[in-house]
Amino acid sequence: MFHESEAPSVRPGCHRCRDDIEPLHFDFSYAYQPIVDFPQRRIFAHEALVRGCNGESAASVLAKVNDDNRYRFDQACRCKAVEGAARLGIQEFLSINFLPNAVYEPGACIRSTFEAAQRFGFPKERIIFEVVEGENVSDRPHLINIFQEYRRFGFMTAIDDFGAGYAGLNLLADFQPDLIKIDMELVRNIHLSKPKQAIVQGIVHMAQQLKIKLLAEGVESLAERDFLLACGVRYFQGYLFCKPAFDAVGSIDPLAFS
Repeated sequence: MFHESEAPSVRPGCHRCRDDIEPLHFDFSYAYQPIVDFPQRRIFAHEALVRGCNGESAASVLAKVNDDNRYRFDQACRCKAVEGAARLGIQEFLSINFLPNAVYEPGACIRSTFEAAQRFGFPKERIIFEVVEGENVSDRPHLINIFQEYRRFGFMTAIDDFGAGYAGLNLLADFQPDLIKIDMELVRNIHLSKPKQAIVQGIVHMAQQLKIKLLAEGVESLAERDFLLACGVRYFQGYLFCKPAFDAVGSIDPLAFS
């Protein structure tokens, strides 16, 4: 765990990072989906996926997010994800998506995550912050600064949907996260597509050279899994292993390891 003195303080200029901000006018919950370490035959992490209070889709929740409440929503997401993971007894890493356009001063905006981890007894060293590669971020230096601050305070970092956007390679040239998640469109039927195979093999080689963990998401078939394993991918996420479990911890299908 960490001491109170380690937590970042709020700077006067970060007017959105105050404790007295207006609460959200809508509620939401989470589903958790395991990420597996295939060679070890175990769960490596759980990704926290936004859902409505009755399990409604993430899209139905995100449709309520706008410029006025984006910061409040981002902060609430961190706290709810950590609280849920602690309540469900998750012992592995916890992966949380964040909205870079909602982070104004990273050191200050991280404070709620520190406080939630301390309040619910979840080690901050087991938290991964991930951002979608295609997220509309016009200020790449700002995103890199966010990543660097997260790492400085002991959190792991990840790029989600790698290969789906256009900024991934340029971003990697400036900052190397702990984890890259290969976009599911590249994974889908990869055993049947020579172009996808060439692209993913290139990503695997790059990740190895940069010492970045590589995860394939959206894995649905044994054929996809086997080709990716042969390429050198170690971490997997997808329906083959376990669907997201609403307000619960899902269990891995033993056949996925066969």
